[in-house]
Amino acid sequence: MFTAWCAVMRETATGQVLGEHERVSVREALEMITLGAAYTLRLDHLVGSLEIGKFADMAVLDRDPLEVPPEELKEVRVMATVLGGRVHEAE
Repeated sequence: MFTAWCAVMRETATGQVLGEHERVSVREALEMITLGAAYTLRLDHLVGSLEIGKFADMAVLDRDPLEVPPEELKEVRVMATVLGGRVHEAE
């Protein structure tokens, strides 16, 4: 979620905004780190989105990233992951 936050907010550690015109929406950032990443790896036929015929590996988040203020996106935590049909709770 930190990577998505970086793409949305474009802020440095000191709070300076770099490339404000390069900011993307939360929805675009989520697509970049899921289906976009799978496409880059040429694995989008297997992973990156929940569709029939693909692996149903996913992360369970503590909040809906589309509902939190963009500046709080990096605070959204992974509660569990589902990999190969098994649930793995975050520690």
